[in-house]
Amino acid sequence: MTKDEIYMSKALLQARYAHQDDEVPVGAVIVYKNKIIAQSYNQVERLKDPTAHAEMIAITQAASFLGSKWLKGCLLYVTVEPCLMCAGALVLSRIDKIIFGTSDLKTGAFGSQMDINSLSLNHKIKVKSGILREESAKILQEFFQNKRKQKQLCCQ
Repeated sequence: MTKDEIYMSKALLQARYAHQDDEVPVGAVIVYKNKIIAQSYNQVERLKDPTAHAEMIAITQAASFLGSKWLKGCLLYVTVEPCLMCAGALVLSRIDKIIFGTSDLKTGAFGSQMDINSLSLNHKIKVKSGILREESAKILQEFFQNKRKQKQLCCQ
């Protein structure tokens, strides 16, 4: 396994925790100097907070760990392409690079729906995609298939 695959597998573990909590299964880890300094998963339902995405929670944890609002030298591994809210927060954090598993065709802000790096902002983020793509996509597909089945069962 490559280093990227090892860290993405840690993000996938976080996504599994989200799935167990009946949250959209997205997981994230932030790495600094080859050490995981933050790890999280979506907690929107649990916290009743639309901003409680895995990336947002990880940014807060990493900033606290570093004692800085800047995440310079940090890498974010996230199972799904970040949305516009998370992309904006990542730009503001000055994170160096994001590595994501699967694209988000509905809300992805690093190339799918839009590319935040194409805007005239004060920071550009390096991006790498497709690391453990199949595994990242599969956990999402299973989650939403189960949600549709539950909805059909309750509404018949």
